[in-house]
Amino acid sequence: MRKSLMAVLCALAAGCSTQGQVNPDVMQIATAPLTCTSKAQCDTWWQRAHSWVTTNSRYEVAAATDSLIQTTGPEGGKRALAFEITKTPNNDGTSTIGFAAHCDSSLGCKPNPWEAGADFKQFVRGSSPTAAKASTPSTSGQATGTSGQSTSSPTGEAISQ
Repeated sequence: MRKSLMAVLCALAAGCSTQGQVNPDVMQIATAPLTCTSKAQCDTWWQRAHSWVTTNSRYEVAAATDSLIQTTGPEGGKRALAFEITKTPNNDGTSTIGFAAHCDSSLGCKPNPWEAGADFKQFVRGSSPTAAKASTPSTSGQATGTSGQSTSSPTGEAISQ
């Protein structure tokens, strides 16, 4: 009986120790800068960014301009992510799209902000299967999306919440 209890406690401890860890591949995608190099590319990526937020946020879009997409939230104690997407022009004529996400729960955010950031960046770049579908209008004329969410700094790099 005592050995069984110890085995269960060890298994539980091992399960808890992996919580909160982020896959290195996800981390690499989430922290890679999202920089568009032409007006056409920036316009396309900004449209995809808006589509991703609209599809993936549990909160309504509160502001949508040429340089900001922001949702309402987060609500107190909720694990759902609120988003703030920015587009900042660079001195070399490129623009950087920044991604930030946060929740208001002591239990952590759901989905994981790093995974959301990676998903967002892949979708915006058009390197995810659903981004290819989103860039081609559906029969209803609306783009399709994907799921996931994340967080980042003003430089566009993801940050864990």
